[in-house]
Amino acid sequence: MTTITEVAAAVLLRGNATAPEFLLAQRPPGKVYAGYWEFPGGKVEPGETLYQALVRELQEELGITVDDVWPWLCCEFTYPHASVRLRFYRIHAWHGEIAPIEHSAFAWLKIGEPAGVAPILPANGPILQALELPPVYALSNAEENGVEAELQRIERALAGGLHLLQLRDKTLAPAPRLAFARAVMALAGGAAKACVLINDDQELARTVGAHGLHLSSQQLWQLDRRPDFARVAASCHGAADLARAAQLGLDFAVLGPLLPTPSHPGATGIGWAEFSRLVDRSPLPVYALGGMQPEMLETACHAGAHGVALMRGWR
Repeated sequence: MTTITEVAAAVLLRGNATAPEFLLAQRPPGKVYAGYWEFPGGKVEPGETLYQALVRELQEELGITVDDVWPWLCCEFTYPHASVRLRFYRIHAWHGEIAPIEHSAFAWLKIGEPAGVAPILPANGPILQALELPPVYALSNAEENGVEAELQRIERALAGGLHLLQLRDKTLAPAPRLAFARAVMALAGGAAKACVLINDDQELARTVGAHGLHLSSQQLWQLDRRPDFARVAASCHGAADLARAAQLGLDFAVLGPLLPTPSHPGATGIGWAEFSRLVDRSPLPVYALGGMQPEMLETACHAGAHGVALMRGWR
């Protein structure tokens, strides 16, 4: 049986929403993969929790003490010398001056731009891609608001910095849905970094030139491989769905319903504790869905979410 080394890794973040940056550190001479760049952190010592290991490693390696931590992704990777389970934590707040105490150097890099350092440890590639995802995933609601009103809402949101949008509205008739999708893509074409995913309809997504596809939980199990789109996500309702999304190599998932919603007022939802348990070892970024509001973002991130997915709460 392969022994897996547990590792706590820190994704230190700074800057505002328009220019976010993350930190990488360079492994020093004498260590395995010397000269490679990595997220700082290290293995969990006997008797330590992951959080305790994270705090200790950042004090030893960078000379800082963390003030707030968001649990994030959990990835397993096999190197020639070891198999590791990396638990990544996002950190926005710390005190102390960062210094490369146990590294050769460190560098702040802009999210979404080509890395200015090389080589980067192989296990960190998916983490760089996940960092590009914004904190809010907006779902369209033309069925309830009307197509024209929804297009106006989308136009305002894109102008205000919305980057990730799912065109949902599956009950619209084919012709109106096609026209709506084309109008949304026209609006997105004038917005920097806008990414539009079509819910459950590969043909529609290809016809309008959408950036990606969002799979229903049913379609998630009907496919035997990842659809050929730049971005592919899925709706998940439990551990099996999340595992299937990871198996297909999807980019992210939404999990819910978390809280009661206007669409399902009688359903209690899975709640924060169960959400946190389900995403604890997810290698994919997961958005909390169901009853979410923008002001719940920090609560969701403390529970292990990448962000929040909203149908009614975004503008």
